[in-house]
Amino acid sequence: MRDFYEVLGVERNADSRAIKSAYRKLAQKYHPDRNPGDKEAEEKFKEAAEAYAVLGDANKRARYDRFGHEATSRGGFDPTIFADFSDILGDIFGFGGGGRRGGRRPSRGADLRYDLRLSFEEAAFGTETKLRLPRREACDQCRGSGSAGGAPPATCQTCGGRGQVRVQQSFFTMAQTCPHCRGEGSRIVDPCSACSGEGQVVRERELEVSIPAGVDRGSRLRLSGEGEHGRHGGPAGDLYVVLEVDPHPRLRREGAEVASEEELSYAQAVLGCSIDVETLHGVEKLEVPPGTSPGKLFRLKGKGIERLDRRGRGDHLVQIRLKVPKPRDLDGEQLELLHKLAALEGVAVREGGVLHKVKELITGG
Repeated sequence: MRDFYEVLGVERNADSRAIKSAYRKLAQKYHPDRNPGDKEAEEKFKEAAEAYAVLGDANKRARYDRFGHEATSRGGFDPTIFADFSDILGDIFGFGGGGRRGGRRPSRGADLRYDLRLSFEEAAFGTETKLRLPRREACDQCRGSGSAGGAPPATCQTCGGRGQVRVQQSFFTMAQTCPHCRGEGSRIVDPCSACSGEGQVVRERELEVSIPAGVDRGSRLRLSGEGEHGRHGGPAGDLYVVLEVDPHPRLRREGAEVASEEELSYAQAVLGCSIDVETLHGVEKLEVPPGTSPGKLFRLKGKGIERLDRRGRGDHLVQIRLKVPKPRDLDGEQLELLHKLAALEGVAVREGGVLHKVKELITGG
């Protein structure tokens, strides 16, 4: 049989904290639930458990240090040793320890989520809206106790009030939540008729919510205490309102900035012009200088969306596009002028199709 200090990988003068920490690491590594079917891991888990059963007890450790393995009374692996330190395994794997008492402890209510759709303008300027949502609330008739007439709950006969029962798992015994009292250690003898002993009922309520200006798609608003009520006097959960924003037919959002496109004719782009731009804050005049190229960006300061940190508004960006008409949309005079312009510029243009026929009509050739 290996030396217990060697099994846990600690020095002989290690304190109780170091011994407990070493055992926790080995238990996590070799636990059968994490190594299904691995016989070697199972044996190492048993070995670590035996070592901790001795070294984790001051009296047993003193005898072991003096007399070695002969001082231990166990002649092999005893599954009941887990009852002595199931709190360690509970911390690791998430179930309660065998020595813990059950009880109707206060517990926090569940958080809730509500998906809210807004228009582009509502997200930009903020809005007030009302939500209707169901949630679990304390029963008015029994005031959340679950018991008719307010009678106190009785001790659970299955677990004796401990909130846990022992079950055999593989080669050792383990503590699990009592299935009859759900870990509370007590049961309602005379359940409330309004809530069937749950202490809570589902109600639909109306809640007024203020949406701040500048929110965007995916923004989450946390309303503290507006989730489901807690049990046995525990605090309520929170309500998270997750926002979805509809697109705008003409405007595009980029953070706090708004972007749009404006089409200019060839003459407007070359000679310059003044155009009206629709923004979130009304129509704004934009002076386009002569010789403006397609793709040029203009910025209207402060005509975008208010920033959530309240540090002013973003801008409205205007991108220029060149409007190119189709020949069928032009009259003869316009086509003639285009051909003259092409001739003046010394550039070749298509002579076939509609343009050629018009040219023939004009020139008589």
